Amino acid sequence: MPEFPAMSRRDALKAAVALGLLASTAACTPDEQPQELTVAGGESGGFYLEFATLLADLLERERVAGRAVALTTGGSLENIQRVLSGKATFAVALADAAAQAEAPDPAGDLVALGKVYQNYVHCIVREDSGIRTFTDLAGKTAGVGEVGSGTTLTAGRIIAAAGLSEPSRTLKQVNLGLNQALVSLKDGSIDVMIQSGGVPTAPIAAAAQDLGLRLLDLSELIPATRAQSGFFYDRVLIPANSYGDAPAVWTVGVANLLLCRRDLADHVVRRTVELLVEQAHDLVPRSSTGVQFLSPETLINTAGVPLHPAAEAAYRTLHG
Repeated sequence: MPEFPAMSRRDALKAAVALGLLASTAACTPDEQPQELTVAGGESGGFYLEFATLLADLLERERVAGRAVALTTGGSLENIQRVLSGKATFAVALADAAAQAEAPDPAGDLVALGKVYQNYVHCIVREDSGIRTFTDLAGKTAGVGEVGSGTTLTAGRIIAAAGLSEPSRTLKQVNLGLNQALVSLKDGSIDVMIQSGGVPTAPIAAAAQDLGLRLLDLSELIPATRAQSGFFYDRVLIPANSYGDAPAVWTVGVANLLLCRRDLADHVVRRTVELLVEQAHDLVPRSSTGVQFLSPETLINTAGVPLHPAAEAAYRTLHG
């Protein structure tokens, strides 16, 4: 057997360093699993947080990341800022809020992975209030969502379209989250609460069991809202008995999007889109009924907010 010269200590150290660098380079592949992903959701009890929790659980279970966490937040506006600042990986947000954030820079950082469900604007009064139409709210007080929520944006636009921001007919707007607004509606400190979410929204359904509630029809305000604020607003139906024995009512619908930054790794985006399409049944909150949710035909309908390039490519691969 041939003999090889002994390796000096210095040569051995050089070889070890070289092997270490090679191993490190091999480990840092473009498809490296992130240690953690975060999904900015919404407030406790709301549909956003339910969906964000299901998505985070699925991302972790399917090993898209070592760990995935849903974040409790104020809602759409806060979620978008978290994503843009790098404090969250994904954001659940209303399309009108996303478009407002994207408008100053259409080629900017904010992009979509898909439309994940239809949002319904709930305009709720007490059954014993005597209020029957939105115009009856002139001079009264409305809870319009928590600071940082997309509800505050949408509600403000509907109120303006109804002419209830004029001095002589002002509907006073106060920032109250879902749970705070229900308490305030019950004790009479507000006359109406406006809340955007899925159907049914669990805390509203629970409140309807011990407090008579009425949902106001908002559909006649859609043309004016679209004319003033854009095409994000559609006519949708909250089915009968979604909240106690409340009858069906037409209202304003807004697409809810899953958003991320444009620089999110392609393989993370691609795998997330695959889960949205192929495991949609794992992403429907148990409380949800009658909701248009994660349909392959509607996932790409992002209301003008551009898709992440890797998401667009994934949809083409999945659907042709």
